[in-house]
Amino acid sequence: MTASITPLYAGLVALLFLALSMRVARYRRANQLSVGDYGDKKLEARMRAQANCAEYAPIGLILILLVELQGAPVIAVHILGLMLVLGRAMHAYGFSKHPQIIPLRAGGMILTFLVLLFGSLGLIGHSLF
Repeated sequence: MTASITPLYAGLVALLFLALSMRVARYRRANQLSVGDYGDKKLEARMRAQANCAEYAPIGLILILLVELQGAPVIAVHILGLMLVLGRAMHAYGFSKHPQIIPLRAGGMILTFLVLLFGSLGLIGHSLF
């Protein structure tokens, strides 16, 4: 079986990560800041939004890929993919605003956690039964 759905969501998450990375790079360039955060709270927030995506997106995508390869219904794979993309985008947007938009940030984390939970439980259940 080949994966035909997960690449769509991997591409969308990669574009989100690229956008977050470019926000960091543009800010660094505009403020002539190289390595580190220099105690700059705006830079730190941009860096953490990017890093948070880098921390959660890969495991989410791996789980979605495995769910797809195990033959889950197409709709289930799309739901997990949409939840991951939407969750990461909501979190990044809510996190990077000043002041933070906590409900958006929290909603994004909840969606991401649900992808991890449902993906994990689905894979474990499929393996055991």
